[in-house]
Amino acid sequence: MSRLSVFHIYLLTSFIAFILVSCDKTDSPSQKAPVLEDSHTRMIQLLDEIRINSADENWYLGDRSLREAKSRADRPLQQISVVDSFRSDCLLSYHLLRLGNTKQAINHLESAYQKLPSVRSKIPSKMVETVLLGLGVAYLRLAETENCVHCQTSQSCLLPIQGDGIHIKQEGGRLAIKYLEILLMKNPKHLTGIWLLNIAKMTVGEYPDSVPKEFLIHPSAFESDEDFPKFVNIAAGLGLDTFSLSGGTIIDDFNNDEYLDIVTSSWDTAGQLRYFQNNRDGSFSDQTKSSGLEGVYGGLNLIQADYDNDGNLDILVLRGAWLNEAGRYPNSLLRNEGDAFFSDVTFDVGLGETHLPTQTASWADFDNDGDLDLYIGNEKFPCQLFENDGDGHFQNIARAAGVENNLWSKGVVWGDYDGDRYPDLYVSNLDGPNRLYHNNQDRTFTDVAPELDVVKPKNSFPTWFWDFDNDGVLDLFVASYASTQADVAADFLGQPHNAAPDCLYQGDGQGGFREVAAQQNLKRVTQPMGCNFGDLDGDGFQDFYLGTGDTAYEALMPNLMFRNQGGTGFSNITTVAGFGHLQKGHGVAFADLDNDNDQDVFIELGGAFPGDGFSNALYENPGFGNHAITIRLVGKQSNRSAIGARIHVMTGDGDSRRSIYCWVNSGGSFGANPLRQQMGLGKATKIHLLEIFWPSTGQTQKFLDVEVDQFIEITEGVEKYRKMLLKSMKFQHSAN
Repeated sequence: MSRLSVFHIYLLTSFIAFILVSCDKTDSPSQKAPVLEDSHTRMIQLLDEIRINSADENWYLGDRSLREAKSRADRPLQQISVVDSFRSDCLLSYHLLRLGNTKQAINHLESAYQKLPSVRSKIPSKMVETVLLGLGVAYLRLAETENCVHCQTSQSCLLPIQGDGIHIKQEGGRLAIKYLEILLMKNPKHLTGIWLLNIAKMTVGEYPDSVPKEFLIHPSAFESDEDFPKFVNIAAGLGLDTFSLSGGTIIDDFNNDEYLDIVTSSWDTAGQLRYFQNNRDGSFSDQTKSSGLEGVYGGLNLIQADYDNDGNLDILVLRGAWLNEAGRYPNSLLRNEGDAFFSDVTFDVGLGETHLPTQTASWADFDNDGDLDLYIGNEKFPCQLFENDGDGHFQNIARAAGVENNLWSKGVVWGDYDGDRYPDLYVSNLDGPNRLYHNNQDRTFTDVAPELDVVKPKNSFPTWFWDFDNDGVLDLFVASYASTQADVAADFLGQPHNAAPDCLYQGDGQGGFREVAAQQNLKRVTQPMGCNFGDLDGDGFQDFYLGTGDTAYEALMPNLMFRNQGGTGFSNITTVAGFGHLQKGHGVAFADLDNDNDQDVFIELGGAFPGDGFSNALYENPGFGNHAITIRLVGKQSNRSAIGARIHVMTGDGDSRRSIYCWVNSGGSFGANPLRQQMGLGKATKIHLLEIFWPSTGQTQKFLDVEVDQFIEITEGVEKYRKMLLKSMKFQHSAN
C-alpha cells in the first residue's frame, strides 16, 4: 500500500497528488544540537525549534502549502483560465479545511461547484464527484464543529447518532445532505457518499425514515451482537476532555500514592504533554506545570516503565511518525525523579544520538539480566534495540541482534510465545510482511514469522500478545490497516469489499500458532490505529477496544469494542455499550480509575490535521457485580516493573475450577494500561492458588487462599504479600 493510499484524501486528483508529492520532499527539522547545560533544557529548546519550524516543514500541521497555493491564486484574473481558477479553488479548499478554516474552505468549494458547467469538458470526470463529496464532507465537518466540538454531550458522535447526539444547529448537516444526494444521483454506487448520507441524516434526526431506500444502511447493521450495559462518557465533567489531535495515553500511578493518574499527548508539535493527577476523591487536577513537563511538546504515542529500577515510573514519548525524512524528531525519555516530577534525560542516557520517525516502542528484559531494554520500531529506517547496561544507559545493538527490520513499523510488542523464559519480539509492518523475532538467548534473534505463518496482515498496525482463552499460552492479535471508508460502508451494507481482515493467532502451547479470527467472529472491517485490551465485565476474559480511522475527514468510522465470550468467540458490543465514537481513535487504556473494582476505558481522540481535533473520552464502567483481584509486582532480581512476569490465578472447586492468566505489560501497542494487573474473577469468592512466575530467575511464588476484591503488592522472593488500602470513590463529575 502506498503512503497516499493509506492516508487517502478526499481531493485525490492529479494536480493535488503532484502537490502532495512535492511536499514530501521538505527538509527535516534542524538537528543542530544547541550548546546547553543539561539534557532537559536541550530537549525543550529543540522541541520549541521544531514547533516553530513546523509551519514550513510539517506538511500535516504547517501552512506552507496553503501560502503557496494562495500565491499562485493571486495572479491577475486575465492570466487565469477558468480551469485554473477551478483547480485553485479545489486546492485552496483542501488546505483550508485541513487547517480548520472550514467556512473559507466551503466558500472555495462552492465557487468550484459553480464553475463545473464551464469546465466539465476540460477536467477528469471524477472531479465532479470529488467536488460534490468535498462539499458534503466540509459541511458535515462544519456541523460537527458547531455541535460536537463546541456543544458536546455524552452522546455526541456516538453511532448511531440519536437522542442528545442529534445536532441542535442543523444547517451544516442539511447542506451536507444536499450535496451528498446530488453526488448519489450522479453515482448511486458511491459507497462513501452512501455512508456519509446516512450519517448526515442521523445528525438532523431524520434517519432512517428519510433516507432513500436504495441508499439506506438498515438500522440492524448498527445493532450489537448481544445486550450489554451502557458506558457513559464522563470526561467533560472531570476536566479530562483535553482537546487535541491524535496522540497517546498512559494510565498508571506516577506519584506512588497508589491511585491511578493519566498522561496524554498530542502529535501536534505545539501540543503540550499533560499530566492529570488523581486527587483520591473521584476528581483529577492538571499538574502538568508542577510536574516539570511544561514545554514537552508532541508525541503520537507514550509508554511507561521504571527503566532505572528506582521505584518511580518513567515515560517514553515517541515522535515523527508518518513524516518520512521530515519526521526525524527526537523521542523523549522522561525520568521520574519522585512524586511525579520529570526530567528529560534522553541525551544523557544514549537515546538521543539519532532521531528517526516512530510511534511505537516496547520495554522488556530481553536478556533476563534484571533491567529493562527498549525496542523502538521506526518507519522506513532501521529499528533500534537499546540494551540497558544496568546503570541507566543504553546502547543500540539492533544490527548485531538481527532486528533492524527496515520496513514501516507501526506496532511492536514483546512476549514469550514459546515459554522458554526469554521474551520474543513481534513487529507489525505497514508495507511488508510482519516479523516474529525469536530470542536466541545469546543477544541475537531469528525471524520465524514465515515459518510459523504469522506474517499477515500485509498492511497492519496495532498488535499485542495476550491469552484470550486462558489456557496459559500467549496468543497474538494483529490488526489490518488495509481498508478505506468505502470498505467500511460496504461492510455495513453487507456488500463485498477488498479490506484485509484482522488476524488472531492462537498459541498451540508448542511454539506454534493457528489463525482463528473468523472462528472467533472477528470479521468486521476495523481500520484501527489505537488499541488496548482489558476485562470490561470482570468475567476473567480479556475484551478489546479499537480506535479507528485515518486522516481523511470523510473517515467517520466507529471505534469498536469486542467482548470476549469465555474464550469461544467475540461479540461486537460497540453500539449497545456506547463505545461507537465516530471521531479518530488513538491511545486506549483500560483501568479502574475510581477503585470500584471494575475497569473504565479512556481513549485519546483527534485526527492528524489541525482542523480535525477532538476531545478525549472516559467511559465509566456501570458495574457488573463480579469479583476481582488487583496485583502489583515488585521485581528484585527481575526488573522492578516486573514486565514479562506471568500471573496465574486458580478459583473454584471440582468442575467449576478455572484458571485465569495475565502477563505484566501495558497492553497493546498504542495506548498504555497500568502495569499493576487487575484480574476479573467472575463470581468466584476465593482464590485457591495464586502463582507468580518470574522469567528472569525461573522461580515461581505461590500463595494459597487469597481473598478477592483487594489490591495486593507481591515482592519477588518475599513470602507474604502486602495489602494496599485504597478507598472506592465516585467520580466527581457534573452531568453532561
